[in-house]
Amino acid sequence: MTDLLESKPASRFSIVDRTYTKQSRRTAFLLVIVALLLVIGLGAMLSASSVVSIRASSGQFQLFTKQVAWVVLGLVALVVASVVPYRTWHRLALPIYVATVFLLLLTLIVGATRGGATRWIVIGPFTIQAAEFAKFAALSLLAAAITKKDALLDNFWHVFVPVTVILGTVSALLLAQPDFGNIVLITLPAFAMLAASTVPMRFVFGLGSMGSLLLVIFAMSADYRKARLLSFLNPFDAPQGAGLQAVQSMVALGTGGLFGVGLGQSRARWSWLPNAHTDFIFAIIGEETGFAGALMVIVLFAFLAIVGVSIAYHARDRYGRLLAIGIVAWLTIQALVNIGGVVAVLPITGVPLPFISNGGNAMLVNLFAVGVLININRSTPASPQSGS
Repeated sequence: MTDLLESKPASRFSIVDRTYTKQSRRTAFLLVIVALLLVIGLGAMLSASSVVSIRASSGQFQLFTKQVAWVVLGLVALVVASVVPYRTWHRLALPIYVATVFLLLLTLIVGATRGGATRWIVIGPFTIQAAEFAKFAALSLLAAAITKKDALLDNFWHVFVPVTVILGTVSALLLAQPDFGNIVLITLPAFAMLAASTVPMRFVFGLGSMGSLLLVIFAMSADYRKARLLSFLNPFDAPQGAGLQAVQSMVALGTGGLFGVGLGQSRARWSWLPNAHTDFIFAIIGEETGFAGALMVIVLFAFLAIVGVSIAYHARDRYGRLLAIGIVAWLTIQALVNIGGVVAVLPITGVPLPFISNGGNAMLVNLFAVGVLININRSTPASPQSGS
């Protein structure tokens, strides 16, 4: 009884210590998940890209070496973003967005055309794909706009105008390239942010319905897009045409069985599977490491979503919360869309698998976004705090 009477309440420092412990755990979990995905991706790239590099007469490891360089640059971006206060991106949201729109316009004017699409600006040995930067730019500006208009969000027009201007401008420029996949990867995370905000759900459903209708109209407006998007329903109807990638990816995954044919032993990479080192690298992982390896990748992205949502839930303010939701939705939806296309349960949209597929700009921006998440987590207050 004396011990109970003499006991003291926990000090503020013990509360802070516990908070920082939780912060550290979330950061550690996030870094471990990303590190594992990077290791898996580099291993898959080493195998999947070797045939392409050899046939280009540039050496077996040419593409792999470039990917390693982009990973290093991406890790530098991660460290910088984890140190820079995330509120900086709130202040710079509009200038970053304007710069990105300029890059998208410049792409249409001087960009390189490959496979019927104009998506890249080539500067010497470097290639810039502005769509990758547009993801963060659009989500950051939308988070800032929602935060600023928090008291007015029960008025439909105060929601409709910023959403349509921010998403519509970027989507129109991507439509001109055309780049259907990245339109999806910007709009879906944006609506996840709206759903997580104080915007009335009837507005979210209304805008979402209008956006979905426009995407369907665009997807069906050209025969080649229609054929590509619908080929996943029965790819074996055109195994040498629109269904080629889906058929060959399923063959690769089926060949892998439970534990795979062995690292570096993929057969699909020998020109059987187009884009084996980019959009369809998940099929190479499934072939070489089997169902076990493919499942590990899926589980890692699931954990990434869980940790990211936890960071968003504990964020210091509304902007940080919405930006965290946007980043997590972007990375996990992109993984879902990519893997869904590879296993033929979703249309093939040509988007890379985050942290794994070949692609310098995507790797750089994805790791930068992880750094922003870490900074949002580090800024978690010692006690619950609300406000914008």
